[in-house]
Amino acid sequence: MLYRLENVRKELKELGLDALLVSTPYNIRYLSNFTGTTAQVLVTLEDAYFITDFRYADQAKAQAKGFKIRIQTDGVYQEINDILIEDKIERLGIEADNMTVSTYMELSDLFEVEIIETKGLIEKIREIKDETEVQLIKDACAITDAAFDHILGFIKAGQTTEIEVANELERFCKSKGSTGMSFDTIVASGLRSAMPHGVASEKVIEEGELVTLDFGCYYKGYTSDMTRTIAVGQVDDKLKEIYQVVYDAHMKVTQEAKPGMTGAEIDAIARDYISEKGYGEYFGHSTGHGIGLDIHEGPAISRLNHKPVVAGQMITNEPGIYISGLGGVRIEDDLIVTEDGMIPIQTAPRELITI
Repeated sequence: MLYRLENVRKELKELGLDALLVSTPYNIRYLSNFTGTTAQVLVTLEDAYFITDFRYADQAKAQAKGFKIRIQTDGVYQEINDILIEDKIERLGIEADNMTVSTYMELSDLFEVEIIETKGLIEKIREIKDETEVQLIKDACAITDAAFDHILGFIKAGQTTEIEVANELERFCKSKGSTGMSFDTIVASGLRSAMPHGVASEKVIEEGELVTLDFGCYYKGYTSDMTRTIAVGQVDDKLKEIYQVVYDAHMKVTQEAKPGMTGAEIDAIARDYISEKGYGEYFGHSTGHGIGLDIHEGPAISRLNHKPVVAGQMITNEPGIYISGLGGVRIEDDLIVTEDGMIPIQTAPRELITI
């Protein structure tokens, strides 16, 4: 874990900062391996401090290896101020995206240092996954693969509600070691499948409907994210048609995307194909996003991202078509970006399954 601190220090030197105050929970966990809920991290050019209270003293010592543990008694920011004075810090970086105006004003009044706003400093480092992170994401994906296989036998036309499916997916994932779901599980059937974020409802799943299942789980802090759309009995030919278009667009991204392409260029692989087939207006979201400790990380696989993807990143591939009054389709895999191309992690079938 210590090499992660060195990567932060390289960024500090480039920005001319003496230290960085880390307050974002995901970034604290990334740097320290701490899984508690109350902590701040201060990274200087020479040291790394972990500041918490007495409730987490033993946990911090066990998890935050390589850090100087400081147990605050007069307030976390007073403890940090003491460190700033001790280490003669002059230019302090803060995570501007994770700090309220009131907290910023409090620090400005308390700290006798120059406070510099930073954005996405550690998030940029987190985009490149190490071997341990890759394996944990693979483990999380294996759980969701197994959950998908399980749920195919759980759904009964005319009997099972969407919320029952969502609850069963969560129960199954937790039985395999997951600590929870990555987001509110999407189970959208029939006309509701035209809702890209159709969180599970009380609707009963009926014969002749498509059902979109978008779910993921956390495993040892890391997340998975997958979507499959299935048919319950025989569905309308138009739905089969849009399924094939989405499937082909999905496969084109996996096969054609390469490191060095921008997020916008990868997004265009799916978007241009869907548009060529006449469904461009029905694909309104981005083709993908990064995953890791958080369900949505960089890089964005969208028309707005003109930075190249690089080996070591992990992204989603999730094109879709959604037609109000008819239904919708989405297929999603998590991909590892390698020097040679994209490797999908999920093994669950992508072809249309009829149950």
